[in-house]
Amino acid sequence: MSEVSVLICEDKIVKVQEYNEESENEYRMMQYLQGRLPVPFIHAYEVSNDKSYLLMGKCKGEMSCAPEYMQNPRVLCRLLADGLKRLWSIDISDCPSNQSLPYKLAQAAYNIENGLVDLDNVEPDTFGENGFKNPAELLQWLRENRPDEELVLSHGDYCLPNIFGVHDKVSGLIDLGKTGIADKWCDIAICYRSLSHNYSGRYQKNITFTGYDESLFFQELGIEPNWEKIRYYILLDELF
Repeated sequence: MSEVSVLICEDKIVKVQEYNEESENEYRMMQYLQGRLPVPFIHAYEVSNDKSYLLMGKCKGEMSCAPEYMQNPRVLCRLLADGLKRLWSIDISDCPSNQSLPYKLAQAAYNIENGLVDLDNVEPDTFGENGFKNPAELLQWLRENRPDEELVLSHGDYCLPNIFGVHDKVSGLIDLGKTGIADKWCDIAICYRSLSHNYSGRYQKNITFTGYDESLFFQELGIEPNWEKIRYYILLDELF
C-alpha cells in the first residue's frame, strides 16, 4: 500500500523509503519502545540522498492475517486486544511523538493541498452521491465534529499485517511511522476496519473465512463500541 521497499534477509530486514517526517518518527518511536513493547531490534539507521535505510531484526510469530489466525477469529481478536492493551499500558508522559487530532487534522489539510489523498483507495460510500463531495468537505466535517480524545500510546496503523503473534499474544509490532500519543479509538477504528476487510475477502479473494462476529473484538477488549468515534477515525484515515 506504499512505495516502501522491504528487503527480507535470513534474520534481518532492510526498510528503504523516502526520508520524511513519518520515516523519522518510525525510527524515533522504535528507539523509544525498545524494551517497552515487542518492536523490531534496530541494527542500523542511515539517511542518504533523501532515502532512509532501517536495518532491523525480524519479528517472531505470524502476521495476524495469516490463515491460522483468520480461521480462529476468537484467538485473532484476543491477540489484537492483547496488543492494544499493551500499547495503552505504556506511560506516555515522556513519549517523543504527539499524533493527536491537532496534528492529524493539520497533516490531512497538507495532504489535500498537495494532492496526496488516494481517492482510489477509499471506502465506497465516503465520497459521491451519498457521501462527501470531496476531501475538502470531509476535512471540514472532521474539524466541526472533532471528538474528545482519550489519549494513550497509539500505533497509528493498527491493521492486521502490522501485528505479529504467537498463539494469542502479540510478538511484534511493525510500521510505526504514525505511532505516538493519540486517541485510543483511532487504533480501535483502524483495527475494526481491517478485520472487516480481511473477513469480507477484500485481500484474499479466493479464500473464505467463517465464524467472525464483530462483537468478538469488543468482547476481548472488554468495552462497548463507540460507533461515532469509530466512524470518525475511519473517515479521518481516508485523507492519509
